[in-house]
Amino acid sequence: MNVREKVIEIIAEQAVLDPSDVKPEHTLEDLGIDSLGLVESIFAIEEAFDISVPFNANAPEESEFDISSVEAIICAVTGLVSQQA
Repeated sequence: MNVREKVIEIIAEQAVLDPSDVKPEHTLEDLGIDSLGLVESIFAIEEAFDISVPFNANAPEESEFDISSVEAIICAVTGLVSQQA
């Protein structure tokens, strides 16, 4: 499973949706994911890829981790995974 598929699977799980219903252009808000769901998604992503996500739940706008859309999250995770390699 590649990064894109795994990130979509994690986000879909949080949104209680089928992964096929999660599109790259969706925002987490579009999918009904609140701040708690976001934090849980971040933890799941960190665990799945064995990475540390630079995200501050208390100040998400100050984080280096772009959560503006599903595609942005996939790109950010891809970058972190490639740094890890």
